[in-house]
Parts: sequence; C-alpha cells; structure tokens
Amino acid sequence: MPSLIDLRRRVRAVKNTQQITKAMKMVAASKLRRAQERITNARPYAVQMQHVLAGLAGRVDSSIHPLLTVREPGPDSRTLIISVTADKGLCGSFNTNAIKSAALAAVGSTTPVSLGIVGRKGRDYFGRRDYSIEFEQIGIFQKLTFANAQTIATLAMDAFTSGRADRVLLVYNEFKSVIAQQVVVDQLLPIARTDLPGQAQQQPDEAQVDYLYEPSAQEIFNQLLPRYVEVQVYRALLDSNAAFYAAQMTAMDSASRNAADMIGSLTLYMNKVRQAAITREIIEVVSGAQAL
Repeated sequence: MPSLIDLRRRVRAVKNTQQITKAMKMVAASKLRRAQERITNARPYAVQMQHVLAGLAGRVDSSIHPLLTVREPGPDSRTLIISVTADKGLCGSFNTNAIKSAALAAVGSTTPVSLGIVGRKGRDYFGRRDYSIEFEQIGIFQKLTFANAQTIATLAMDAFTSGRADRVLLVYNEFKSVIAQQVVVDQLLPIARTDLPGQAQQQPDEAQVDYLYEPSAQEIFNQLLPRYVEVQVYRALLDSNAAFYAAQMTAMDSASRNAADMIGSLTLYMNKVRQAAITREIIEVVSGAQAL
C-alpha cells in the first residue's frame, strides 16, 4: 500500500498536468477561431474563381492544357501522394488518420508511388520506412501563408508536367466541426473535368451569358488553371490547420476531464489510507491502555 506522501505527490503531479492541458486547450481554442476566420475569408475568392472557370470552360479547348491531360496507365506511370499532417502531436488521432489514409492510398495504387510530405509527423513516419520522398515542407503551419501553398502547388505541377508523376493525390484532414474532422483523398492533378463547374450539365432553358475577354479566353484559362491548383492546396492547408486545432482542443479537454477523474480517485483512496492509519493508531492506543 502506498504511503500518504506518495499519494500526495501523485495528486500534485496530476494537478500540474491538468493545468498544462487546460492551458493548451485554451490556446488551441484561440488559434482555432483565427483558423476558422481564415477559411471563411478564403472561401469567396475560391468561389469566384470557380465561377470564372465555369464561364471559360465551355468556350475553350481545355484538353490542350497540360494540367488537364489524362495519361493512360503504363509501365512507367507514377503517382505522387501529398500527405498533409501536423508538426506537433497531442491532438488525438489527427495525424494517425492522415498517415494511415496516405499509406493505404500508396498500397492501393497500381503504379509506383512517391510522396510529398507536409508536416513533421508525416516526415517522421514515412522517413523511417521505404518510401520515395519527392519533397518535404516542414514547419509551415507556424505562420501559414498563401506562398506556402504556391510552393507546394508548384512542386506538384512541376512533377506532373515533367512526367515524374502521372497523377497527384492530396491527402488531408478536412475541418467539419470542432468535434469532427474527415480525412479527404482528392485528385489534385490532372484536374478532373467534373471539378470545373462549366462541365456540369446545364438546364435546356438556362440562360447563356457570353462575355468579351481581353486577352483571349484561352490565355485567361491558361493563367487560371495553375492558380486554381494553388487555391486547392491553400484550402487543404487551411482545412488541415483548423482541423488540427479542433482535434487538439478536443484532446486536451478530454485529458483535463480524465485528470479531474484521476484526482478524485486518488483523493478518495488517499482519504481511505489516512483513515485506516488513524484507526490503526487509535486501536494501538486503546490496546496499550487496556494492557496497562
């Protein structure tokens, strides 16, 4: 049976840990709010870009653009999987789910796979295993900017247009709510024709609005497709960042409640031990008095 001193030390250690988890929960909640605001602010730009592409897709020959080229599977075909994880832990199953989905996508691929790693946790996992690493981006979530997304998108587009990859997949955690994150596996390249709103079927009686473009619609289309890929990567990074803070806040809240339960159990056990010691001392005093 542990002594009272040992029990008090354990209670004190658990209380100190609880203070840390509560502080981490508050920090994660504060950062989550800012991350949600960034997603909300970035959405109108992405929606407007989709509208512009919808107007252009039906007026140009999109099959001639290299980012739209669908290559037939062959003996030299390769797949690039961009895995987005966090740089830190203490976030429940956030990193595990993303890594597991990327690994399953690699195993299920019918072509050789190379990886693009975003986040330290993914680098630590895949770096210890026999995977071909195309590029790494570590520490970008400390100060996430659109330039980070441009860098990743440029690396992916270079790998695709140079032939080092015939398909590019993006694996990340999508932010649904504070208590729900969903791992998404999206095809980034080639850009699927269904991703372009202009390819969607329109109603027969739907009014067709035409525009005049300067320069030509084809040139604008060629400029917007790379930017479209950059925006997709940026949205994935923002989603993953917000989902990380939501997962960390949930995990730290659960840890704080578990610490409170442990403190209650230890305190109850400590009181029982102290009561048993007091009872034993009283019995010893009474027995000694009776012996006298």
